[in-house]
Order: sequence, then structure tokens, then C-alpha cells
Amino acid sequence: MASETKIDLFDNPRPGRDYVISTEVPEFTSVCPVTGQPDFGTISIDYCPDKYCIELKSLKFYMQSFRNRGIYYESAANEILDYLVECCKPKWMKITASFTPRGGISTEVVCEYVSKTCNEQS
Repeated sequence: MASETKIDLFDNPRPGRDYVISTEVPEFTSVCPVTGQPDFGTISIDYCPDKYCIELKSLKFYMQSFRNRGIYYESAANEILDYLVECCKPKWMKITASFTPRGGISTEVVCEYVSKTCNEQS
């Protein structure tokens, strides 16, 4: 994990209804593990909550924990997905990590989780 930052949760106010929560972190920063240069990007989080929703202040602190950490884009996106799924156990979650161009190349990493119970209902 990026740090010991804990994600706080609150009870889903509509657990009987499927709906999507979309959250955007437009100032995500980390460090390139090869060059040590800063990487900037936007992390978009879309999820269908089950029992719990993610509290945004704690999410902000979690995202800030990547600030001085050397990590590849692909690893950051997948680590964020894994950690948030572990914390809130959503029905479905998608992370889209869009990084600003460096050297004329822009990168977007998309990773997704679907719960087993969600698969069984399909």
C-alpha cells in the first residue's frame, strides 16, 4: 500500500438500489521510478456501492500518500483499485488513471473489478 492512510466508510443510504458514484481526483501526483521526475494525472473512480460508501476526506489523504512515491502508472491504478475494493467491497468499481503527456506521449490506464455476486446476477 502507498501508506498507512485508512479509508473511512459510511453506510450506503440506498443499499437496495444499484447506482454509481463517480469521484474525480484531478491533482494526483506520483514520481517516475526511473527518472525521479514527478508524474501528474487525474484518477477517476466509478463504483456501485454495496453496504458502504467511501468518505471523501480520507480518500483525499490516501491519494496524497502517492505524492513522493516512485511507482509506474499501471501499478498505481491497479493498487488503488485493489485497496479501495478491499476497503469498501463494492459491487463494481472502475479506476481510470489519465496521466498528462510526457515526452509527447499520454497514457491512460483503466482497470475494473466486478464482485462475484454481481456476476451471478448477470
